[in-house]
Amino acid sequence: MRYLTLLLALTTAAAASFTSRFEEIKKSATPAELYTFLYALPKGGDIHNHSGSERPEWIYAILTDPARNGGDTFYTRARIPAAPDAIAPAKLFHNLRQFGYDLLPPEVRREYVRLDALTPAERIAWCDSLRLDKAGEGRVEFFAVLWPRRGQISSSLPALTESLVENIKAFGAERLSYLETQFGVDRATDNAGNPIPRAEAIAYVKHRLAQPDVVASGVTVRFQESVVRFLPGAEETIAQTYDFVDANRDLWVGINLVGIEENGFGYPARFLETFRKLRVRHPTLALSIHAGEMDGNDSHIRDTLLLGASRIGHGVNLIKDPDTLLLLQQSRRVLVEINLISNRLLEYTPDLAQHPFPEYLRTGVPVCLNTDDRGMWDSNMTDEYYTAVTQFNLSWGELVQLGRNSLSYSFAQPEVKAKLLADYDRAVAAFEAKFAPADSLKQLAAVKPVTYGYGKRNWGFPFAQ
Repeated sequence: MRYLTLLLALTTAAAASFTSRFEEIKKSATPAELYTFLYALPKGGDIHNHSGSERPEWIYAILTDPARNGGDTFYTRARIPAAPDAIAPAKLFHNLRQFGYDLLPPEVRREYVRLDALTPAERIAWCDSLRLDKAGEGRVEFFAVLWPRRGQISSSLPALTESLVENIKAFGAERLSYLETQFGVDRATDNAGNPIPRAEAIAYVKHRLAQPDVVASGVTVRFQESVVRFLPGAEETIAQTYDFVDANRDLWVGINLVGIEENGFGYPARFLETFRKLRVRHPTLALSIHAGEMDGNDSHIRDTLLLGASRIGHGVNLIKDPDTLLLLQQSRRVLVEINLISNRLLEYTPDLAQHPFPEYLRTGVPVCLNTDDRGMWDSNMTDEYYTAVTQFNLSWGELVQLGRNSLSYSFAQPEVKAKLLADYDRAVAAFEAKFAPADSLKQLAAVKPVTYGYGKRNWGFPFAQ
């Protein structure tokens, strides 16, 4: 502990000495140089991350490769005889596995096409159907169309696991060191549609994560188990989830309640007695719960704190609850997971100049940056950092603190967290030393940043995808 305290003090001093240099970089660097600089920046972790984080191009490559998808065949509804707007949007490019396709009536089966038989134009349209990339698409498209459209993809354990691996490797390239993502195996089925026993599914995932390509990414991975908050029987599902996470604390480190908050059946106070009863039976389990992802003001964040959450997902309308905001400012015990691009695209803060993130950051509320469902936004973590730096003029100390917060408030085991923090501090110190010289930006030529549709549409970056 004394070593870590000394290391933090030295890192804080080093960050202070790099502050003026970073201000120079912000003024002198071109937008592309600043983006490249931030791509190379050690970023800590992403601790608000969903299964919508895998890019459609990755998913397509996996679903059309039997060596990676467990020998299955996937179909999508692409040849609809009626006009596309004559059917429910989620049914266009709805996806099935072979066993689901075989159960269709012949007249419906004709509307589905093997993924590997799509035309080039259809393949592009299929990828676009799994992300928000057009004006006017917002939370209705996201919640009511994109998720149902995925269909049976979500039940394929090989496809889910390989998609996770692609995400891990891409994060490693962006210099993330920790990923705490929502990942479950309870709905996994084999190629005949039969449930895969959880123990077998867990062993499969652990084996894949131990392979050299994942280890080489340098990313430490832990999972949260999520519960859809507004469904009937959510209380029973929470209890079952509590039992599962408690029995698998080596890999699963927390529980999350997810689902659109506008659906009134998922209000936090509904689950207060459920969590209190579970704490009678189990040692403490970490809770990171979505709250405050709302347009109006309400008591959801305060009520979520009563559930025992130590992290709040989104927290956009915390700014409208001054009593709870003051509590978080003074206690500094609860972190708000900030998702700038998500909040913009889902129109909770369509004008990021109005986002409360800088108010939280600069009044003492612990915060960090996260990507949420980045595959559906067609974005990456560097986009979040670039948005924050250019929109809110972040200082070097604030950037470093965001990364530290993502690790300090993670649910990783104490010994894992201590190593992550020590490694992060060393990485930041080395980064500062590398870019301290006045002519150091020329070293960016060796960095090969990757950006996706969001970066190309919003900033015109020409980097590879």
